[in-house]
Amino acid sequence: MADKKKNWPGFTGEAYPEVCDIRSMPPQPDVLKPGQLPVEQIKQYFEEGYVVIEKFFDIEADLEPCRRAIEDLVEELAQKLYKAGKIKNLYRDYGLDKRLIKIDEEWPGAVILLHKIGHLPQAFRNLWGNEKLLNLIEQVLGPDIAGMPNWNFRDKTPHNEATTVPWHQDAGYLSTDVYKVLLATVWIPFLDTNRKNGCMEVIPKGHSSGMVANHTCCTGDTWYIQLDEEDMNKTLGCSTKDRQLCPIPYGGLLLFNNFIPHRSLDNASEGVRWSIDLRFKKPGLPNGMFGLKPDVLLRTKENPNLKIDWDTFDSIDRTKAQIASVRDIVEIAEDQEFDTSVQGPWMRKWELVNHNNHVKKHVEMEAAKNKDKNLG
Repeated sequence: MADKKKNWPGFTGEAYPEVCDIRSMPPQPDVLKPGQLPVEQIKQYFEEGYVVIEKFFDIEADLEPCRRAIEDLVEELAQKLYKAGKIKNLYRDYGLDKRLIKIDEEWPGAVILLHKIGHLPQAFRNLWGNEKLLNLIEQVLGPDIAGMPNWNFRDKTPHNEATTVPWHQDAGYLSTDVYKVLLATVWIPFLDTNRKNGCMEVIPKGHSSGMVANHTCCTGDTWYIQLDEEDMNKTLGCSTKDRQLCPIPYGGLLLFNNFIPHRSLDNASEGVRWSIDLRFKKPGLPNGMFGLKPDVLLRTKENPNLKIDWDTFDSIDRTKAQIASVRDIVEIAEDQEFDTSVQGPWMRKWELVNHNNHVKKHVEMEAAKNKDKNLG
């Protein structure tokens, strides 16, 4: 439970419901482009905070290349660990659903290394700039669309605390200037997802207040922030009792905003649950990245077929920038190539109620301050 006597930097107490409710819905097209939804579903996005689309992508053309890219990423990781003498087997006899599990069993933390990749494989770039997907986002944000640097590749292995994300609002990870900005998140799985393998849960209408509630950091042995039931009730006027399970089949997606409370469930299956979350916003507005990395322009009204400058976007490694931003409050490993801790500026926003390897230096610094006070 957070210290209620102190206002942590992440909690402003300000409310901007007009940013994320039906008042922000752009005019809808009379004739739908490929990928666009009937107006009733777009209204659901603004009224409920999310919408499930079970059939959206062309699996063979849009998603299978991503699975092949993931296979390449796992191969690269295995080779790096093998050449460094950290694993003795490349586990090539195992498929995409099992290989990472075996690697992580031999060298715990491999899952985190893969999660921390700072570059976008070409297949992921193609997915982010997918014409149908941008047509859909146009219904939510309008014709001018930028991609946020805060994208995440999820390699959710079974019963792994590091890949089980607790209740939170996405805005809780971002700078407070983004509390006035609507961000559209698209969560895309690369296999059928359900309760057993750890699909998402959301709290319908949990965004309605337009507020970002108090969070704490960091949950268990992770770097995740957490939104507890009391703060959810008090600030957002919602409850986990109203949660909605969101199983998404392969080829579908979950579209939600940056204010709705959500989480992912534990993966109780025997395979890896692969997914990616991509975020979109209007160009020119704050992106919540603490000045660490700019957006990538995806489409404009004047140039809907814009050539996306991925190379410039990828030239800044977000993970490295995040780490550099908190060197004064957390311990940063010298050997970043095999570092399995995660740090970022969200750690400045919220009370650190749980101390682990991800926030080690902060704990030591606070202890030293308290010692000095006692001596004084």
